[in-house]
Amino acid sequence: MAYEVDDFQQDVIETSEETPVLVDFWAPWCGPCRQLSPVLESLAEEADDWILVKVNVDDNQEPAQAYGVRGIPAVKLFVDGEVAAEFTGAKPEHAIRTWLDENMPSEEKARIEKAKEALDDGDREEAEQQLWPVLEENPDHNEAQVLMARALAFKDPTRAQALAEASDVADPTLRQVRDAVQTLARLLELADESDGLPDGDGHDEYAAAIEALADHDYDAALDHFIDVVRVNRDYDDDGARKACIALFTLLGEQHPVTQEHRRTFDMALY
Repeated sequence: MAYEVDDFQQDVIETSEETPVLVDFWAPWCGPCRQLSPVLESLAEEADDWILVKVNVDDNQEPAQAYGVRGIPAVKLFVDGEVAAEFTGAKPEHAIRTWLDENMPSEEKARIEKAKEALDDGDREEAEQQLWPVLEENPDHNEAQVLMARALAFKDPTRAQALAEASDVADPTLRQVRDAVQTLARLLELADESDGLPDGDGHDEYAAAIEALADHDYDAALDHFIDVVRVNRDYDDDGARKACIALFTLLGEQHPVTQEHRRTFDMALY
């Protein structure tokens, strides 16, 4: 649906507390506005989860100034009373659809964000609860797969590894999480195969680190892995360094164990 603004506070700010509002700041004399407005209006007619409010800047200078409109057409997406995303200038329909898909809020996106917050807070059970409905609806959701892999990494490493391997992500942060899950799963497999570890300086410390990891004693595991970094960085193809990075990634930067060992680890590298 599309409306001409009557009261900006009511039509945009208050309404966006319930439904996302896309605001088209335009003017009758603006050529690009005349190109963009019909596209936005057509998309709004299709939409049932957002509305379009058109603001003629000649007649509504106050909200245009308040929200920093310096060039038109200017499009701003309001969610919960705040600007959530925006662009300036005319765009083709396919580009606007992509922009809307990326920025329009949804239950799926909200669950993903809540899961990230829960993981950062160390609440892996809450992350699981947020992510299961996403994966039930879309089992191939790459970001949800990686986040769930992180949530399950210590609880169910086999399943976590399967999720990580199934994901296809380009984002560097997600790739680091995926790699960390795979590193952890390999180490836990070695917990039952310590005889398969290579000989050399650091063998005993490395085996002790893996044993501590299997016992969920991450503090002791990092102590041992860092000792291996000090004495034989090349042991198990730089395995101790990779193990430390994996643990820091999966526990999170704010986790007490990460904060206790991160500086010592960084010093051991040099």
